[in-house]
Amino acid sequence: MRRPRALVLPTLPETALASLGEIADLAEVPARPSLGFSDEQLADLVIETGASVIVTEGDQVRASVLSLPLDIVACVGSPTNVDLALAAERGVAVLHAADRDPDAVAELTIALLFAVSRHVVTADREVRRGRVYRGRIPPSERHRGLRLSGRTLGIVGLGRVGRALRWRGQGLGLNVIACDPYTPDAAHTLPELIAEADIVSLHVPVTEETRGFMGHAEFAAMRPGAIYLNTSRGALHDLSALVDALRWGQLGGAGLDHFEGEWLDPAHPLTRLQNVVLTPHLGAATGESHVEHAHALVADIGRTLRGEEPAYLCPPVIPVAGLL
Repeated sequence: MRRPRALVLPTLPETALASLGEIADLAEVPARPSLGFSDEQLADLVIETGASVIVTEGDQVRASVLSLPLDIVACVGSPTNVDLALAAERGVAVLHAADRDPDAVAELTIALLFAVSRHVVTADREVRRGRVYRGRIPPSERHRGLRLSGRTLGIVGLGRVGRALRWRGQGLGLNVIACDPYTPDAAHTLPELIAEADIVSLHVPVTEETRGFMGHAEFAAMRPGAIYLNTSRGALHDLSALVDALRWGQLGGAGLDHFEGEWLDPAHPLTRLQNVVLTPHLGAATGESHVEHAHALVADIGRTLRGEEPAYLCPPVIPVAGLL
């Protein structure tokens, strides 16, 4: 049988590439756009290389690509860039390295919490610019933050990341509450959690039910001065509603690790708010995560090519979380 040809778009560890090279020929990839290939660009590349296996991270895999004779689309991270329903209809297996290192994501969540609650970013900028003692207000007053011990952390979604965050929060002396109808020890409803928590942190998938579920009403119901954290997906909140809540003082601050389309316009009002810390989807961006997930993905490609059941096969429809 002819060996399959694999088109590897993101950067993978050399060890994972070597393992993939044992089961497939690796196609050469031209310079990749910073936001990934569009559906049409990727379709042209698949035709040019004759690839039947695509390894992607954020590149658009829609009708143009899925109209081609593909066997596997393997996603580094969440498969939100793939039309899962169409892939299932065309018989294309969509794989992904499922568990995106819950410890790494929980650690970044804690990092954002400290950065927001103690004004780390704005204070750092002042030191670098020599503006620590500008005006009449000393830095100890201008950057007066929150002591976290004794406050309440509300976790929305008590899956692997939520549980990893829970024990870390408890270790900081936080009172931790949670909302998740599928977990018996998450006893709060969403309205109860929002009303009680000093910090609200989202750890749920994007579904028909959760898309935009944090909106004007939810932010208005949060405790005055509360901190909002989202290291899941930007689609979970109404960004305009969040900006309003921050701008008018309903929220004390926010830490965000993701934006729809993997991009936030530098001119967006959010970038001008001093009580917000923004990171570009770094939740699982650790060296350990990168290696582990790449090898898991390559192992699953091998299983699929051998006709075996893959460990992380994406369903055509992501199930509803049932959080509301």
